[in-house]
Amino acid sequence: MLRPSADDHRIARHAAAAIVLTVAEAAVPLPLPGVKPGLANIITLVVLARWGWGEAAWVALLRVLVGSLLLGQFLAPGFFLSLAGSLLSLAVLGAAVHLPGRWFGPVSQSILAAFAHIGGQLVVARLWLVPHDGVFYLVPVFALAATIFGLVNGLIAARLLQEEQQSSAPSATAGEGPG
Repeated sequence: MLRPSADDHRIARHAAAAIVLTVAEAAVPLPLPGVKPGLANIITLVVLARWGWGEAAWVALLRVLVGSLLLGQFLAPGFFLSLAGSLLSLAVLGAAVHLPGRWFGPVSQSILAAFAHIGGQLVVARLWLVPHDGVFYLVPVFALAATIFGLVNGLIAARLLQEEQQSSAPSATAGEGPG
């Protein structure tokens, strides 16, 4: 019998957290169709920084698959838009992790991934759903949303990573007994 490893359990926990955020986000009314904060991407960014691209890819793809099943959108156009955005976003994150860490941390990775996500969605929308170049008139609106939400999500991910690093660092007095 195939037994799940500790890595499998960790991926499942992170995917579950991302799925909860996806479902919660779906319950919030949106000011513009297709413009969502993408809060689940915070989980993906943290996993990317802590455990690498492979685990982040599992978390992101499980989120898309299970989230679409729970929301009743599996194999609907929204599923394919989300999948295309996630795949292109993962490709960009795969390249971004090799950029100098001094200038490219969770915030810049988040913004790059957000732009890739909307790029993937717009390409699928143009090729499949709206066979007209007019769909690209939405680029400025989506680019603004990608900048804002990418920045916010990246800042949250950076803060979570910073807090995690501080809580796991040994204190200066750790291990010192009375004198």
